[in-house]
Amino acid sequence: MLSRLTRPQALAVCALPVVALLATAVFAPLPFSLAQPGSTANVLGENQGDPVISVSGAATRKTSGQLRMTTIVVTGPDTRVSLGDVVDNWFRTDRAVMPHDAVYPSGDTVKEIEKHNLAQMRESQDAATRAALKYLGLSAGKVKVTLKLADVGGPSAGLLFSLGIIDKLDGDGSGGDLTGGRTIAGTGTIDDAGKVGAVGGVALKTQAARRDGATVFLVPKAECADAEAELPRGLRLVPVTTLKSAVDSLVALEKGKGSVPSC
Repeated sequence: MLSRLTRPQALAVCALPVVALLATAVFAPLPFSLAQPGSTANVLGENQGDPVISVSGAATRKTSGQLRMTTIVVTGPDTRVSLGDVVDNWFRTDRAVMPHDAVYPSGDTVKEIEKHNLAQMRESQDAATRAALKYLGLSAGKVKVTLKLADVGGPSAGLLFSLGIIDKLDGDGSGGDLTGGRTIAGTGTIDDAGKVGAVGGVALKTQAARRDGATVFLVPKAECADAEAELPRGLRLVPVTTLKSAVDSLVALEKGKGSVPSC
Protein backbone atom coordinates (compact mmCIF):
# COMPACT_ATOMS: atom_id res chain seq x y z
CA MET A 1 0.00 0.00 0.00
CA LEU A 2 1.41 3.42 -1.05
CA SER A 3 1.51 6.20 1.48
CA ARG A 4 0.49 9.74 0.56
CA LEU A 5 3.44 12.18 0.11
CA THR A 6 3.43 15.61 1.63
CA ARG A 7 3.76 18.58 -0.76
CA PRO A 8 7.45 19.22 0.08
CA GLN A 9 8.20 15.52 -0.38
CA ALA A 10 6.40 15.45 -3.72
CA LEU A 11 8.32 18.52 -4.93
CA ALA A 12 11.59 16.95 -3.85
CA VAL A 13 10.82 13.74 -5.71
CA CYS A 14 9.81 15.64 -8.86
CA ALA A 15 12.90 17.80 -8.67
CA LEU A 16 15.27 14.84 -8.69
CA PRO A 17 14.92 14.12 -12.46
CA VAL A 18 15.33 17.83 -13.23
CA VAL A 19 18.50 18.06 -11.16
CA ALA A 20 19.84 14.92 -12.79
CA LEU A 21 19.03 16.33 -16.24
CA LEU A 22 20.76 19.63 -15.49
CA ALA A 23 23.79 17.83 -14.09
CA THR A 24 23.97 15.72 -17.22
CA ALA A 25 23.68 18.81 -19.42
CA VAL A 26 26.44 20.61 -17.53
CA PHE A 27 28.95 17.79 -17.76
CA ALA A 28 27.97 16.08 -21.03
CA PRO A 29 30.27 16.77 -24.00
CA LEU A 30 28.89 19.26 -26.52
CA PRO A 31 29.75 19.68 -30.24
CA PHE A 32 31.81 22.83 -29.71
CA SER A 33 35.46 23.88 -29.70
CA LEU A 34 36.96 26.71 -27.66
CA ALA A 35 39.42 29.15 -29.20
CA GLN A 36 41.72 31.90 -27.94
CA PRO A 37 44.44 34.19 -29.39
CA GLY A 38 47.51 32.18 -30.39
CA SER A 39 51.10 32.96 -31.25
CA THR A 40 52.31 35.26 -33.99
CA ALA A 41 55.46 34.92 -36.08
CA ASN A 42 57.48 37.48 -38.02
CA VAL A 43 57.85 36.03 -41.51
CA LEU A 44 60.76 38.40 -42.16
CA GLY A 45 62.70 36.90 -39.27
CA GLU A 46 63.54 33.48 -37.87
CA ASN A 47 61.45 30.73 -36.38
CA GLN A 48 63.11 28.20 -34.09
CA GLY A 49 66.54 29.28 -35.33
CA ASP A 50 65.82 29.10 -39.07
CA PRO A 51 64.86 31.91 -41.48
CA VAL A 52 61.16 31.75 -42.28
CA ILE A 53 61.88 32.88 -45.85
CA SER A 54 64.97 31.74 -47.75
CA VAL A 55 65.62 32.74 -51.36
CA SER A 56 68.12 31.48 -53.91
CA GLY A 57 68.54 32.62 -57.49
CA ALA A 58 67.93 36.29 -56.72
CA ALA A 59 69.46 38.95 -54.48
CA THR A 60 67.62 39.68 -51.24
CA ARG A 61 67.58 42.86 -49.23
CA LYS A 62 67.94 43.55 -45.53
CA THR A 63 64.57 44.46 -44.06
CA SER A 64 63.40 46.42 -41.05
CA GLY A 65 60.02 46.22 -39.41
CA GLN A 66 57.99 43.06 -39.05
CA LEU A 67 55.29 41.16 -40.93
CA ARG A 68 53.58 38.98 -38.34
CA MET A 69 51.27 36.14 -39.32
CA THR A 70 48.68 35.39 -36.65
CA THR A 71 47.11 32.25 -35.24
CA ILE A 72 44.45 31.07 -32.84
CA VAL A 73 44.68 28.18 -30.41
CA VAL A 74 41.74 25.76 -30.48
CA THR A 75 40.89 22.89 -28.16
CA GLY A 76 41.87 19.53 -29.63
CA PRO A 77 39.49 17.52 -31.81
CA ASP A 78 38.96 14.97 -29.05
CA THR A 79 38.63 17.49 -26.19
CA ARG A 80 35.35 17.20 -24.26
CA VAL A 81 33.64 20.59 -24.04
CA SER A 82 30.82 20.82 -21.49
CA LEU A 83 27.99 23.30 -21.02
CA GLY A 84 29.96 24.81 -18.16
CA ASP A 85 32.92 25.39 -20.49
CA VAL A 86 30.65 27.02 -23.07
CA VAL A 87 29.03 29.32 -20.52
CA ASP A 88 32.42 30.27 -19.00
CA ASN A 89 33.82 31.25 -22.39
CA TRP A 90 30.76 32.66 -24.15
CA PHE A 91 30.97 36.18 -22.74
CA ARG A 92 34.76 36.55 -22.73
CA THR A 93 36.18 38.85 -25.40
CA ASP A 94 39.43 36.86 -25.53
CA ARG A 95 37.68 33.54 -26.14
CA ALA A 96 35.37 32.15 -28.80
CA VAL A 97 32.96 29.22 -28.87
CA MET A 98 32.93 27.63 -32.32
CA PRO A 99 31.00 24.66 -33.77
CA HIS A 100 33.28 21.64 -33.67
CA ASP A 101 32.58 20.76 -37.31
CA ALA A 102 33.55 24.27 -38.39
CA VAL A 103 37.02 23.69 -36.95
CA TYR A 104 37.54 19.98 -37.54
CA PRO A 105 36.12 17.89 -40.39
CA SER A 106 33.54 15.51 -38.95
CA GLY A 107 34.72 11.94 -38.52
CA ASP A 108 38.45 12.59 -39.00
CA THR A 109 40.93 11.27 -36.45
CA VAL A 110 43.48 13.50 -34.72
CA LYS A 111 46.26 12.25 -37.00
CA GLU A 112 44.15 12.77 -40.12
CA ILE A 113 43.33 16.34 -39.04
CA GLU A 114 47.01 17.12 -38.36
CA LYS A 115 47.95 15.71 -41.76
CA HIS A 116 45.21 17.77 -43.43
CA ASN A 117 46.35 21.00 -41.72
CA LEU A 118 49.98 20.45 -42.70
CA ALA A 119 48.94 19.75 -46.29
CA GLN A 120 46.95 23.00 -46.32
CA MET A 121 49.99 24.88 -45.03
CA ARG A 122 52.23 23.45 -47.75
CA GLU A 123 49.67 24.31 -50.45
CA SER A 124 49.37 27.81 -48.98
CA GLN A 125 53.15 28.29 -49.04
CA ASP A 126 53.37 27.17 -52.66
CA ALA A 127 50.53 29.47 -53.69
CA ALA A 128 52.08 32.37 -51.75
CA THR A 129 55.38 31.86 -53.54
CA ARG A 130 53.78 31.70 -56.97
CA ALA A 131 51.64 34.79 -56.27
CA ALA A 132 54.63 36.82 -55.02
CA LEU A 133 56.92 35.88 -57.92
CA LYS A 134 54.14 36.60 -60.41
CA TYR A 135 53.57 40.02 -58.81
CA LEU A 136 57.30 40.77 -59.13
CA GLY A 137 57.53 39.42 -62.68
CA LEU A 138 60.08 36.77 -61.69
CA SER A 139 60.31 33.22 -62.99
CA ALA A 140 59.73 30.39 -60.55
CA GLY A 141 62.19 28.40 -62.63
CA LYS A 142 65.01 30.78 -61.76
CA VAL A 143 64.12 31.90 -58.26
CA LYS A 144 63.62 29.34 -55.52
CA VAL A 145 61.83 30.30 -52.33
CA THR A 146 61.78 28.09 -49.24
CA LEU A 147 59.27 28.83 -46.47
CA LYS A 148 59.75 27.28 -43.06
CA LEU A 149 57.41 27.83 -40.14
CA ALA A 150 57.22 25.15 -37.49
CA ASP A 151 54.14 24.08 -35.52
CA VAL A 152 51.63 26.00 -37.66
CA GLY A 153 49.02 24.44 -39.93
CA GLY A 154 46.30 25.65 -42.24
CA PRO A 155 46.24 28.16 -45.11
CA SER A 156 45.67 31.47 -43.33
CA ALA A 157 49.30 32.71 -43.46
CA GLY A 158 49.31 32.85 -47.26
CA LEU A 159 48.98 36.62 -47.60
CA LEU A 160 51.75 37.33 -45.08
CA PHE A 161 54.09 34.85 -46.76
CA SER A 162 53.59 36.59 -50.11
CA LEU A 163 54.20 40.02 -48.60
CA GLY A 164 57.32 38.73 -46.86
CA ILE A 165 58.74 37.40 -50.13
CA ILE A 166 58.04 40.72 -51.86
CA ASP A 167 59.68 42.71 -49.06
CA LYS A 168 62.74 40.43 -49.09
CA LEU A 169 63.17 40.76 -52.85
CA ASP A 170 61.87 44.23 -53.74
CA GLY A 171 60.72 46.13 -50.66
CA ASP A 172 58.41 48.97 -51.59
CA GLY A 173 59.78 48.98 -55.14
CA SER A 174 61.87 52.13 -54.67
CA GLY A 175 64.48 51.18 -52.08
CA GLY A 176 62.37 51.32 -48.92
CA ASP A 177 60.82 48.68 -46.71
CA LEU A 178 57.31 47.47 -47.42
CA THR A 179 56.60 47.72 -43.70
CA GLY A 180 57.93 51.26 -43.34
CA GLY A 181 59.67 49.95 -40.21
CA ARG A 182 56.33 49.19 -38.57
CA THR A 183 55.09 45.97 -37.06
CA ILE A 184 52.39 44.87 -39.47
CA ALA A 185 50.21 41.85 -38.79
CA GLY A 186 47.44 40.19 -40.71
CA THR A 187 45.74 37.10 -41.97
CA GLY A 188 44.22 35.76 -45.16
CA THR A 189 44.59 32.94 -47.63
CA ILE A 190 46.01 33.57 -51.08
CA ASP A 191 45.76 31.85 -54.43
CA ASP A 192 48.13 31.80 -57.41
CA ALA A 193 46.45 34.87 -58.91
CA GLY A 194 46.96 36.86 -55.71
CA LYS A 195 43.35 36.85 -54.55
CA VAL A 196 42.98 37.09 -50.75
CA GLY A 197 40.48 34.77 -49.10
CA ALA A 198 38.65 34.81 -45.76
CA VAL A 199 39.78 32.85 -42.70
CA GLY A 200 38.42 32.10 -39.24
CA GLY A 201 39.01 33.62 -35.81
CA VAL A 202 39.79 37.15 -37.02
CA ALA A 203 38.61 38.85 -33.80
CA LEU A 204 41.02 36.67 -31.79
CA LYS A 205 43.88 37.21 -34.25
CA THR A 206 43.64 41.00 -33.90
CA GLN A 207 44.14 40.57 -30.16
CA ALA A 208 47.21 38.38 -30.72
CA ALA A 209 48.57 40.96 -33.17
CA ARG A 210 48.20 43.92 -30.80
CA ARG A 211 49.63 41.90 -27.90
CA ASP A 212 52.77 41.31 -29.96
CA GLY A 213 53.24 44.93 -30.95
CA ALA A 214 51.39 45.35 -34.25
CA THR A 215 49.83 48.71 -35.06
CA VAL A 216 48.35 47.72 -38.44
CA PHE A 217 46.31 44.63 -39.25
CA LEU A 218 45.62 43.45 -42.81
CA VAL A 219 42.23 41.73 -42.91
CA PRO A 220 40.28 40.13 -45.75
CA LYS A 221 37.70 42.77 -46.69
CA ALA A 222 34.78 40.36 -46.25
CA GLU A 223 35.71 39.98 -42.57
CA CYS A 224 35.87 43.64 -41.59
CA ALA A 225 32.82 43.36 -39.33
CA ASP A 226 34.28 40.39 -37.46
CA ALA A 227 37.61 42.18 -37.03
CA GLU A 228 35.91 45.32 -35.70
CA ALA A 229 33.88 43.39 -33.13
CA GLU A 230 36.66 43.18 -30.52
CA LEU A 231 39.27 45.47 -32.07
CA PRO A 232 42.05 46.31 -29.60
CA ARG A 233 42.87 49.96 -29.01
CA GLY A 234 45.80 51.16 -31.12
CA LEU A 235 45.35 48.66 -33.95
CA ARG A 236 44.42 49.99 -37.39
CA LEU A 237 42.46 47.73 -39.72
CA VAL A 238 43.31 47.75 -43.43
CA PRO A 239 40.96 45.66 -45.60
CA VAL A 240 42.48 43.84 -48.58
CA THR A 241 41.09 41.83 -51.47
CA THR A 242 44.24 41.07 -53.46
CA LEU A 243 48.00 40.91 -52.98
CA LYS A 244 48.32 44.11 -55.04
CA SER A 245 45.83 45.95 -52.83
CA ALA A 246 47.79 44.88 -49.76
CA VAL A 247 51.09 46.07 -51.23
CA ASP A 248 49.54 49.35 -52.40
CA SER A 249 48.11 50.00 -48.93
CA LEU A 250 51.43 49.29 -47.20
CA VAL A 251 53.32 51.56 -49.61
CA ALA A 252 50.77 54.32 -49.04
CA LEU A 253 51.17 53.92 -45.28
CA GLU A 254 54.95 53.96 -45.56
CA LYS A 255 55.16 57.02 -47.78
CA GLY A 256 52.22 58.84 -46.22
CA LYS A 257 50.76 59.37 -49.68
CA GLY A 258 47.64 58.08 -51.33
CA SER A 259 44.51 56.73 -49.70
CA VAL A 260 44.58 53.75 -47.39
CA PRO A 261 41.27 51.89 -47.19
CA SER A 262 39.60 51.26 -43.85
CA CYS A 263 36.84 48.99 -42.62
